Amino acid sequence: MVTAIVGANWGDEGKGKITDMLAEQSDVVIRFQGGANAGHTIINDYGRFALHILPSGSFYPHVTNIIGNGVALDGKKLVKELSAITGQGIPAPRLIISQRAQLLLPYHVLQDTYEEERLGGKAYGSTKSGIAPFYSDKYAKTGIQVCDLYHEERLRERVKAALAVKNVLFQHLYHKPPVDAEALLQELLELREILRPYVGDTVGFVHKALRDGKRILLEGQLGSMKDPDLGIYPMTTSSHTLAGFGCVGAGVPPTSIEKVICVTKAYSSSVGSHTEPFVSELTGEAGDELRRRGGDQGEFGATTGRPRRVGWFDAVATRYGCMVQGATEVALTCLDVLGYLDEIPVCVGYDIDGLVTDVFPPTPELMKAKPVFARLPGWKCDIRGCRDYAALPQEARDYVDFIEARIGVPVRLVSTGPRREEITQRESGLSCSC
Repeated sequence: MVTAIVGANWGDEGKGKITDMLAEQSDVVIRFQGGANAGHTIINDYGRFALHILPSGSFYPHVTNIIGNGVALDGKKLVKELSAITGQGIPAPRLIISQRAQLLLPYHVLQDTYEEERLGGKAYGSTKSGIAPFYSDKYAKTGIQVCDLYHEERLRERVKAALAVKNVLFQHLYHKPPVDAEALLQELLELREILRPYVGDTVGFVHKALRDGKRILLEGQLGSMKDPDLGIYPMTTSSHTLAGFGCVGAGVPPTSIEKVICVTKAYSSSVGSHTEPFVSELTGEAGDELRRRGGDQGEFGATTGRPRRVGWFDAVATRYGCMVQGATEVALTCLDVLGYLDEIPVCVGYDIDGLVTDVFPPTPELMKAKPVFARLPGWKCDIRGCRDYAALPQEARDYVDFIEARIGVPVRLVSTGPRREEITQRESGLSCSC
């Protein structure tokens, strides 16, 4: 059985906690897209961790963690993350890296950084992790796969071919120094020995696991709004953030995905450029208050540390996000954060040129959208750590009911705090409408 855990919104929804929680009953956890440009925060008995490239099953010794072929593998960051975990006395995770995964290289990070500098005020708000140049090279067929590390002549040829193009850009467009091919090659030859114990045939491993009846989790990065096809283009990431891409990025057959858990917060948050439309955004003192109270240590990016933009729950965006993910159920996180409010607005429609719609539009129309709010009473008490859904205040349960009705997907899990055990199970009257 394969379960995909993906984001309904802009990312930062709390997928790491949900994956970490469900990994306890799983055999395999697979990262299938993205790179180290976003972090999944996990709080457990060992402490608080922000994983950027390791799968969120890494703290369970019985779980095989896989970095799939769809991932942008930053080898340096992976090694650093492994060292950080084992350096705190935590057992090294069982890890397999796909031999077909491609390497995110130093020149990708340089190009990302230089391009953001060149764009200036029109920059996309990149994390400067090299993601866009990496995927550009992958689909231009100039990328370097992990398996290339173990064929030195092929590796040398591919490095030189890639730098023949990159150095023209660096020198003549960005006016920066060229990258030395020999120095990079030596760096990669050192990296290959560190990675060697982990590299394997993950596609074959996964298909055998399916035949053996193993329980597999696909762990998505970011969320629906960041997908380059179905998200808010061009303010997106460069890999596909949808559950359907798990079939490609993890090498699992489409017929094997039985459950898609879409994760969304009880309010909205996003790390990214302020040029990106964010209809329900809350600014000023009220926004600062929600940002301060949000998450487990405030709403700041796990990778960048940048303050996240925050806003009220956007039912229009979330229903669309669940639809394109094919959600079979929803996990609602951070409900406890809203306990300080007398009244809680929920965005239920967009006013675009005087016409109100509840259909999520493409980017040009979205940039003109103004929120239409419904307002629900708050519960004005601290519910953090509650594990019994029936024990929640009626107003909190009414809020969840309202959200469920608006997005049309059953809300099965309701999180009341950042730790894996701070969660409630909810029975829903809805069947999946996707």
